[in-house]
Formats: sequence, C-alpha cells, structure tokens
Amino acid sequence: MNIQKMMKQAQNMQKRMGELQEEMEKREVEGVAGGGVVRVLLTGKSVMLKVSIDDSLMEKSEKEMLEDLIVAAYNDAKNKIDSSFNEEVGKITGGMGLPGDFKLPF
Repeated sequence: MNIQKMMKQAQNMQKRMGELQEEMEKREVEGVAGGGVVRVLLTGKSVMLKVSIDDSLMEKSEKEMLEDLIVAAYNDAKNKIDSSFNEEVGKITGGMGLPGDFKLPF
C-alpha cells in the first residue's frame, strides 16, 4: 500500500468521524431508573438537559428545585472532568496546541 493511499484513507476516516460527532451532538437520550420513577435526558455530548423525579418520592414543593440542582451539579462535574482532561492532554502534547475545532468523541 502506498503512502498516498494511506493518507487518503486517513482523511476519509477523519471526515467520517467528524460527521459521526456532529450526528451524536444532535442526539438526546433518556436514562431511566427505579422502574421509571427517575429519568434523565442527556445530549450526545453528555450534557444533562433534564431530570424528572416521580412525585411519589418526595414532597411536591421541593421536586422542581431538586431536579434543577441535580442537573446543575451533574453539569458542573462534567465541566470539571472535561477541563481536567484538557489540562492533561496539554501536558502530554507539550503545549503544542491542537486545532480549535479538534473534538474528542466524548
């Protein structure tokens, strides 16, 4: 196999990965626990959009605030993980910097 053919295959793979990442970013997935009494809605980038807790698990007056706090806490933790990961990648790459549109699959 010649180097030009390998480069072309690598470019095609990179293009397909970019398309897959874009498609995944548009997806929304619901997770369910406790037989459906707790539900979470995430984007394909693992950003939590919504938490739903069945009324039978708590006082109704506290439900909405608790759902919002869970979403905020999850997203805060996710942002911290992403930031920490990016720091470590920077150490590994020796600060050479990656292109601004470089995206990881998660």
